Amino acid sequence: MTGLPLRIIAGLGNPGPEHLVTRHNAGFWFVDLLARRHGAEFRDYRKYSGETARIHIGEQDIVLLKPTTYMNRSGLSVRQLSDFFKVPPEEIVVAHDELDLPVGTVRLKHGGGHGGHNGLRDIIAHIGENFWRLRLGVGHPGNKTQVIDYVLTRAPRAEEDLILEAVSTAADSVPILVEQGAERAMTRLHSRSVKA
Repeated sequence: MTGLPLRIIAGLGNPGPEHLVTRHNAGFWFVDLLARRHGAEFRDYRKYSGETARIHIGEQDIVLLKPTTYMNRSGLSVRQLSDFFKVPPEEIVVAHDELDLPVGTVRLKHGGGHGGHNGLRDIIAHIGENFWRLRLGVGHPGNKTQVIDYVLTRAPRAEEDLILEAVSTAADSVPILVEQGAERAMTRLHSRSVKA
């Protein structure tokens, strides 16, 4: 079984200390953890409108990206980086918070729409739909009018712990994705039970 050629992992979030621990920054948490595990440090690159770090997994050199454009304009950063390194969308994974999944759940999927997520909407506008999504479940407030406040605030401790566990499990799955392929990684992630 062959692995997935993977050259960019973009974690979505908002820059600035005031956003650091909000649910909307789960994608940042994910790439931060990958960088820590692989001894890499993020540096700010204006030409990519974001911070990048480089890691090596198996045979793959992977660039981690944190757009610093704010969530709604994430696509610019992803496109600038992918254009520079000539990376097609199918070799890009975008990690993001997901309202439509229970807290602590994590799912991997290829392609599809934006599901109302403004970061994904902007990336699709810039590079199309043909990229991978690592969806980190943060739950839903139950009322659409509360969504913005919900994602821009910190989760209660028990929920935050579940999200952090999901981020850690997702990071565990990256070597599987790279070396054994998407199907194996999905099986690992999707069969995991979340302890409430």
